[in-house]
Amino acid sequence: MPRLTEQEQQEIIRFIEADKPLPDKYRFLLFEDKREVELVWNGKTNEVCNIVLPFQTIEQVDEPRAERPSDSNMQLTLFDERGRQLKGWTNKLIWGDNKLILSSLKNGPLREEIEAQGGLKLIYIDPPFDVGADFSMDIEVGGEMLTKEPNILEEIAYRDTWGKGSDSFIAMIYERLILMRDLLAEDGSIYVHCDWRLNSLIRLVLDEVFGDKCFQNEVIWRKGSFFGPSNKLRQFPKNHDTLFYYSKSVDTRTFNLPKEDYQESTLKQYKYEDKRGKYRLQELRDYTAESIANFRAQGRIEDTHNGEKLKQYLDDKSGKVIETVWSDINRLSKLTYPTEKPSKLLERIIWASSNEGDLVADFFCGSGTTAAVAEKLGRKWMATDLGKFAIHTTRKRMIGIQRQLKADGEDYRAFEILNLGKYERQHYVGVNPNLREAEQQKQLAEKEKEFINLILRAYAAEETDGFSGFQGKKAGRLVAIGPVNLPVTRLFVEEIILECRKHHITRVDILGFEFEMGLFPNVLDEAKNRGIDLAPKYIPAEVFDKRAVEQDQVVFHDVAFIEVKPHITSGRKNEPATVAVELTDFSVFYSQDSISHAEQSLARKGSRIVVEQGQVVKVNRDADGKYSREVLTKEWTDWIDYWSVDFDFESKREIIRVQDPDTGEWQEQWTGDYVFENEWQSFRTKKDRSLELTSVAHECPPGRHKIAVKVVDIFGNDTMTIVEVSV
Repeated sequence: MPRLTEQEQQEIIRFIEADKPLPDKYRFLLFEDKREVELVWNGKTNEVCNIVLPFQTIEQVDEPRAERPSDSNMQLTLFDERGRQLKGWTNKLIWGDNKLILSSLKNGPLREEIEAQGGLKLIYIDPPFDVGADFSMDIEVGGEMLTKEPNILEEIAYRDTWGKGSDSFIAMIYERLILMRDLLAEDGSIYVHCDWRLNSLIRLVLDEVFGDKCFQNEVIWRKGSFFGPSNKLRQFPKNHDTLFYYSKSVDTRTFNLPKEDYQESTLKQYKYEDKRGKYRLQELRDYTAESIANFRAQGRIEDTHNGEKLKQYLDDKSGKVIETVWSDINRLSKLTYPTEKPSKLLERIIWASSNEGDLVADFFCGSGTTAAVAEKLGRKWMATDLGKFAIHTTRKRMIGIQRQLKADGEDYRAFEILNLGKYERQHYVGVNPNLREAEQQKQLAEKEKEFINLILRAYAAEETDGFSGFQGKKAGRLVAIGPVNLPVTRLFVEEIILECRKHHITRVDILGFEFEMGLFPNVLDEAKNRGIDLAPKYIPAEVFDKRAVEQDQVVFHDVAFIEVKPHITSGRKNEPATVAVELTDFSVFYSQDSISHAEQSLARKGSRIVVEQGQVVKVNRDADGKYSREVLTKEWTDWIDYWSVDFDFESKREIIRVQDPDTGEWQEQWTGDYVFENEWQSFRTKKDRSLELTSVAHECPPGRHKIAVKVVDIFGNDTMTIVEVSV
């Protein structure tokens, strides 16, 4: 520590006696802080989330389509003869707040599993850097495009990210980057994708979190040619994004220098194709038999079931080095998700900064491009998102890749969908962080009461007291209101059931903006067995519209309803018995906007699509001002985007790992529920809108079986039902 002058010592004493903070200059004089530049924003804190919540496995997908199981004697290797994974790391698709996910990964029992894979080697994130971004989504219904409005969790995430402009965004990303840094392997790397709005701030945050010595590259991604009306521009058109590449350590990191496609004057250009970073010859007929024999003798061609492949790696001297301006990767013309990036962009990043078998992660996964490319390139992966629709989109995409790998005779890994199974009990608040703790608690209580009163008023329920879990009553039923910024969880419902038994309550409505995946019908059946009628209902976003509440226009819709029919064939002549499942009905009760409101707001010769009481309706207004309505959901199947079957639902218990408060050791604990093992599925894609309504016939041994059927609707909400069959 440098020696202080007499004047400086006296000045420090005066500040301490006056109970005032020391000027910043003393931080550098008193402490060995080498930073000459530091990013400061309103409410900056060095506190980082360290909560550990257990991960629950909601669904496991290791069969792209159901078929006859492999011989158990084959289960001595990692993959069976069909490429299906038998053991080892299972890829992870996690739904929830990535701050809680990162904290639980870093500090919880899953960290050991990550370290056993060699650690997390690469993180790519594309956070919501667009101030004007939203979570809306275009969905095709009846040949028309319906805009799915963001749910309340997504709205709150947007508010938390941009509520105070760039200050709140930087606060959000700063804490998450610290958690990501601590989770990375020592030789790991991170790529952060941003654009002109925040790239200057992101660079400073990354310098502060990782250190400027760990800065490796600033990559400019030129997204293609500009075709706009140049005669009206008053500035240069914005046509690039920025990628910041940092390493965890100054000295060690994985890096494979990418090069452009190999070319020779007599040969055609090779195309990047193979998951191991190799090239496939586009047209073998351009080669003579002699030249192909020479290539094989040199070890540059290998024979596989897919044909001839050229062993021309990207580090070959003949290729042109890829520099920091990437102009050879165009933006996507059609997006599945608003922030979707081209696969080729992720191919380059993942190939450059990881090796086959390494673990890579994306904590703002969107439509799952990172996971999809990682799977194709033979990497292990983790992907997380707050949006349930994003998780569902990624699930479909990864199943499609599993199917393709299986068809090509390639190995494919299982993946599982996880939840954070136990949340902090939080509510919608707007508490001022600058207040003292006591004042914050007082403001928190006031905000919570306001929220509860708002929901009760919209639900036309009376306030009640004397209970810890119930806030109101309506028509002889008690009302429990879930948190506004988190899903209604299994833990929440179990607490309601316990209070029902304590007070001999038999009828309850549970109101929630979102429900944990896989929550129903298990907990409803459990409650029914105890003589309790639980009715879960979705709270619509209209509760925050005072006019809608005052005019009694808010509709709390029920959770969707599924009907299925099992088809059983008895085994004859030494043939095994089989069960197939037919989906026979699906009912939803959603509302998004209203027909009357759409008509009031429509201009002449305009149209608008709304959802009212479980029907998607296109409202039109012609040049004469006359209105017409067209129902787009003509069949119940129009509401279904995806459905899947687990033919033996209770074969795999749902296990979580919790820490013993006394010993600190991690212990396995059964939640009382089971993992949905996705053995067969049918779903719509943008290219193929058809849907199978009857599953394959699945072999079942004699006896009673519980079959679970899961349906995901066009809004991304999942509903499950269970049927019992005797074979």
